[in-house]
Amino acid sequence: MRPMFAVLAALTLAGPLAACATPTIYGPQADTRSVGFSDYRIETGRYRVTFQGGPGAPPEQVADFALRRAAEVVARDGYDWFRVVDRMGERSGSRGGGTSIGIGGGTGGYRSGVGVGVGTTFDLSGGPSYRQTLEVLAGKGPKPEGAYSARELSGA
Repeated sequence: MRPMFAVLAALTLAGPLAACATPTIYGPQADTRSVGFSDYRIETGRYRVTFQGGPGAPPEQVADFALRRAAEVVARDGYDWFRVVDRMGERSGSRGGGTSIGIGGGTGGYRSGVGVGVGTTFDLSGGPSYRQTLEVLAGKGPKPEGAYSARELSGA
């Protein structure tokens, strides 16, 4: 039988366990904590669009989905182009796993002792979650430089 320290060391070196992450699928959010997009009109021709990715989704994918949703909203409302006037990205969740070793000792009466402990944690969350929020200004007519075509990005 292997000593407990060898078993703990083997677990530590094995790395984090595979996790069941929430897949990041393009679609509307069911609620404020779920994966997907949300949007609202701030005023005529101005919108705020947010896409919340699932744990482990690459930040680039989340940003692309937010841009796609902005294009859909703008095209739906009859605009030809839009410009991103503000953008905010957030990261939350996962801090990763870790290993710790502790040593302690004590005396009591005629006896003394020393203890050694090894601890490990595994990140089962699937990774950090990213959220991208865009504020966009929409317009009609010829697309100005630096603006996005609503039709091309939305696939409309």
